[in-house]
Amino acid sequence: MTRKLKSIAGGIHPPQHKLLSSETPISVLPFPNRLILPVSQHIGTPAHPIVGLGETVLANQVIAEADGGFSLPVHASTSGSVTNISSHPVPHASNLDALCITIEPDGEHRELEREGLLNFREQPKESLLAKIRDCGIAGMGGAGFPTELKLNPRGAVKIHTLIINGAECEPYITADDRLMRENAADIVTGAAILNYLLDDPENCLLAVEDNKPEAIAALRQAAQGTPVEIVELPTKYPSGGEKQLIEIICGEQLPLGKLPADLGILVQNITTTGAIYRAVTHGKPVFARVVTVSGGGVERPGNYKVLLGTPVDHLLKTIGYRPDDTARLVMGGPMMGFTISDTRVPIIKTSNCVLALTAEEAPAPKAANPCIRCGKCAQACPMQLLPQQLYWYARGHNHEQLQQHHLMDCIECGCCSYSCTSNIPLVHYFRSAKGELRAAEEERLLMERAKQRQQARTARQQALQAEREAKRNSRRKPSPAEHPAVPDTADQS
Repeated sequence: MTRKLKSIAGGIHPPQHKLLSSETPISVLPFPNRLILPVSQHIGTPAHPIVGLGETVLANQVIAEADGGFSLPVHASTSGSVTNISSHPVPHASNLDALCITIEPDGEHRELEREGLLNFREQPKESLLAKIRDCGIAGMGGAGFPTELKLNPRGAVKIHTLIINGAECEPYITADDRLMRENAADIVTGAAILNYLLDDPENCLLAVEDNKPEAIAALRQAAQGTPVEIVELPTKYPSGGEKQLIEIICGEQLPLGKLPADLGILVQNITTTGAIYRAVTHGKPVFARVVTVSGGGVERPGNYKVLLGTPVDHLLKTIGYRPDDTARLVMGGPMMGFTISDTRVPIIKTSNCVLALTAEEAPAPKAANPCIRCGKCAQACPMQLLPQQLYWYARGHNHEQLQQHHLMDCIECGCCSYSCTSNIPLVHYFRSAKGELRAAEEERLLMERAKQRQQARTARQQALQAEREAKRNSRRKPSPAEHPAVPDTADQS
């Protein structure tokens, strides 16, 4: 069946550079000397460490418990001993430190036995969701949203379309491509598990860009006899964005502030889908992931299965890192990734790519020139915004106009910066302006809460004063003026 697809507005076609890493099978990276596991590898409350210094742990063992409903546990990636629990650099655009648990591997990879749930369609959905949560599954395409929460009931709207996102549209990144080629059956089974959890929606679609013919062929073969339909997307960046994927396949635009579930749609990443299969069927938590390592600064670019917590410097040294040839180290893709300033940062659940780019691949930014209002940024914007207007308002800190021009709709894909003839780093301005808007909103909420507290305090004081006044009035003796003496009638007579 050929599904009619809608073309999204904007978008670009940057050089793909995918052949550097896509044509060799996934390799297993040797164990590092230490693993650094952040207690927060997901959106939400960080997990709470439950191990102590010197404690011996096994692979798959919980070392940090979920702290509340919007949190996930963290598991040991291999067996070894806990050597440190303290702040450590973590992969984030802010370059800030966070609490991490350091494990020294013993090289034996002794595992804690965990049981899966066979014949998943015979299991209660609550059991499958609990297994997904207990195994620490979060969105592994970059968002890190706890998967169990995403799959929980969403009110009155029934999910009619499940989309498994295998677009992988950013240049250089091929981790999902290799997973689809080599583990197609696991991914299709993971999609079937999701389908069951969502009460078998009308459409179960696995979307792949048409520049991955081998992956498409492998998935089609694995999906025979199942409700999973393989959908070929035209290659265009950023067609793999959640909003863009929904528009291409379903022809619907996701309004600001709404979730896909509000439209009856749910989107899951390919890698996350494979992790769901392993969690449900084998009881395996996320302890490793496939990472693309590419760019002209490494000798053996490819895709590597890496234990979570592996420092980036170990990953790079193992595959032949050439620092003298590297102009920029990037975590993620060249469009939406961020520069790594400290190679001690670890690989985490959301780390899909590390790039060592040469000066030719990542030339130094050219000096920005004044905006000439050419409109190319607006033509490239997949969200149909006006980047040139947002740029002026961001520079002028005009929060009202930024909100009216829907700055928060920007997905920071980088299409506008890529297309700008004046070399203006537009996304940089937009990220800063978003931070200002969030800070202003937080300040407004704080002031509103302070005002409410003050009003409540004033009301309490007034009520207390009224109560005290009433008590004083009730105890006070009546004065003669209030109760005049009664004449003695006997004397008068």
